[in-house]
Amino acid sequence: MRLIHTVAAAALVSAAIIAPASAVDISGAGATFPYPIYAKWADAYKKETGIGLNYQSIGSGGGIKQIQNKTVTFGASDAPLKGDDLNKHGLVQFPMVMGGIVPVVNLEGVKPGELVIDGPTLAKIFLADIKSWDDPAIAKLNPNVKLPNQAIAVVHRSDGSGTTFNFVYYLSDVSADFKSKVGVNTSVQWPAGIGAKGNEGVANNVANTKGSVGYVEYAYAKQNKLTFTKMVNKDGKAVAPTSETFQAAAANADWKSQPGFGVILANQPGATSWPMTAATWILMYRVPQDVANSTEALKFFDWAYKTGGRMAEELDYVPMPANVVKDVEGTWAAEIKDANGKPLYSVTN
Repeated sequence: MRLIHTVAAAALVSAAIIAPASAVDISGAGATFPYPIYAKWADAYKKETGIGLNYQSIGSGGGIKQIQNKTVTFGASDAPLKGDDLNKHGLVQFPMVMGGIVPVVNLEGVKPGELVIDGPTLAKIFLADIKSWDDPAIAKLNPNVKLPNQAIAVVHRSDGSGTTFNFVYYLSDVSADFKSKVGVNTSVQWPAGIGAKGNEGVANNVANTKGSVGYVEYAYAKQNKLTFTKMVNKDGKAVAPTSETFQAAAANADWKSQPGFGVILANQPGATSWPMTAATWILMYRVPQDVANSTEALKFFDWAYKTGGRMAEELDYVPMPANVVKDVEGTWAAEIKDANGKPLYSVTN
């Protein structure tokens, strides 16, 4: 599992591809969900421009705290802030990329995509109401899979996490019992299980714990060769996690319906929609203290929107649609300004 340890070690400090920081290097912190694509973009951008990205993959909760404490140029969160919170702290929020959250298991003899789980059953597993892999509810969904008489070891996030926010948002949407007992937040009181820090930590624990189940962003499952499950979506169809099923879930999202484009993509309708699709957002100050670094950050995000789509798709993330990018860039010009009211960065093409 060398890759898991490599990613985890890099994430504890910053993107591993970053050289020592210079005056114009960009600093950011937050969500582990987009870390693989941010690292890939940063590597390409560094080679193209000489400007580095120092991104600390510490979880959405940590990213929100760091931007509020003004210790980084931008924060990153998979749990969007509400309009009141954005206004209170003088922040602008915009989505950067989308992806999928997937259940991952460690079951001997079970191949990736072979096991099927639906939302209510997954909720019961994480409520510890279903304790064994050969439970009738799991068996009913998997008549052709040999399920072991083995205890289920639940692995969940221990840190403040946007991945957790989207995961429990979905489970609360499909299970009233889960909603009443656990609820929706970036950090919740889990009834049972092993806590792990970051998508990296959950991936590592599942990889090394027989009989375990956890939830991670799909890039972590794919890169670390974890066994992901199929999911039964809102239309009752069993679908696999792919960029196509993530894109299907995001297709009809009304991004301008929420302040800061804060649209939740969980449990969207559509026969090919992945039920745990999510976006990840960037947080920046409307009037930043460090104008030079904030300008460089916007240049980087503009570059990523324009040229990073293929790299995102290679990791099974979904680039933001062109119309959303146009709206976001309009927001930059209208809302992110220096102390004299001049826009920091205006997109010219």
